[in-house]
Amino acid sequence: MLASLVTDSRAIPSVDHTYVEEHDHRLLIVDDEEPVRNLFAKCLAERYSCETAANAQEALDRLQQKQFALVITDIQMPGIGGIELLRKINELYRDTAVIIASGIDRTQRVIDAIRMGAYDYLVKPCELDVLELCVQRALERRTLLRNARRYKEDLENRNIELARQKTELERIQAQLVHSEKMASLGQLAAGVAHELNNPAGFIFSNMTILPKYVARVEEILLSYEQVSLNDSDAERIEAVKSKTDYENVLADLTSIAADSYNGAERIRDIVQNLRLFSRLDEAEFKQVDLHESIESTIRLLSKYYSSPLITLRRDYGNLPLINCYAGQLNQVWMNLLANAAQAIGDARGEVRIKTECDQETVSVCVSDTGKGIAPEHLKKIFDPFFTTKPVGEGTGLGLSISHGIVARHRGTLTVESVLGEGTSFKVSLPVHLELTNGNDHNKDRSLKNES
Repeated sequence: MLASLVTDSRAIPSVDHTYVEEHDHRLLIVDDEEPVRNLFAKCLAERYSCETAANAQEALDRLQQKQFALVITDIQMPGIGGIELLRKINELYRDTAVIIASGIDRTQRVIDAIRMGAYDYLVKPCELDVLELCVQRALERRTLLRNARRYKEDLENRNIELARQKTELERIQAQLVHSEKMASLGQLAAGVAHELNNPAGFIFSNMTILPKYVARVEEILLSYEQVSLNDSDAERIEAVKSKTDYENVLADLTSIAADSYNGAERIRDIVQNLRLFSRLDEAEFKQVDLHESIESTIRLLSKYYSSPLITLRRDYGNLPLINCYAGQLNQVWMNLLANAAQAIGDARGEVRIKTECDQETVSVCVSDTGKGIAPEHLKKIFDPFFTTKPVGEGTGLGLSISHGIVARHRGTLTVESVLGEGTSFKVSLPVHLELTNGNDHNKDRSLKNES
């Protein structure tokens, strides 16, 4: 009968013991026969630190007190048997290898022990050099398995880190794409505003005095109406009046002049709001009135906030001027206010803007009574490309970009939401933001390039 039925006769390659600990050479020998356990301990003591136990319960107590690399156990012992000890070791101490050394020479018992996780099954009495070789290989296999598991954990941790870096790269890429788009849009807005500014200016200027001139013309015409004419002249004038619809034209002329004045005024306001929103003519880092920026954004979102379904409440505090890039922050107000209006949708609801200030920080809170955000989505809403809107209605970049802009202004953007009740976004910004890299010119360029 072979001393071992399952020991691989092929040479085990040497292993790079990357992780070596004190207990890696500590063995526990469990046998109810004292001569056997003493013999095993004496044989292995030259290479390993050996301890002994007379039964399975004593072995479990030892295992609870300290770590062992390997347990050599008999099967038939008083109380808990060797198979049950093997099961508990596999369950509680997965880094501990087990070798069964038993006088029971039955093939099925050997197969059962191996299936339950024993490294080897030795039949007593066994040769001591076979025992030494079996222990050596069991410990080498244990080291291989443990290192493989740790390498796997290291790889998983690195994969998590790579995934985080990938997300960060996607965020930076999204910001770069947004930066290019905003730069192009800004140039277009600046060009349109510049081209419209002059013609809108003189149209508005002319419309200002047109009603006065119309009133003077009406006064002259009324004076002519009071002049006495002979019959032929009177008939000719009446024919001209009828042909030109004089009465209606004269009645509508004042209304037309007033409507044209209102239209010119709206064109002027649109141009001013566009320039105020883009701030492309004021792109430097400077002090800004946040209330003015918010109001200009609200006017640009009039398609939402002129609706009778949405009630807009302003709860403005006393805010100081703050240092910032207004164009970037206007993008934040645009995203938050547009999202608040879209959250209400076709139902009736309220959007509230609340501003506060302490000594060092100003805060702007945009709240809505809309649909709210599901708890599982809250932790993802600042991720690039994440959106709960239908396909074609959102890119998933708005809140990510807003979060980045606020972070670059050394501020915070937080959210609270209750599904079915509404959502509140809070932007907190430092009052006195100071740029810290290089000279003043490079400081301005640094923060602008980040956007």
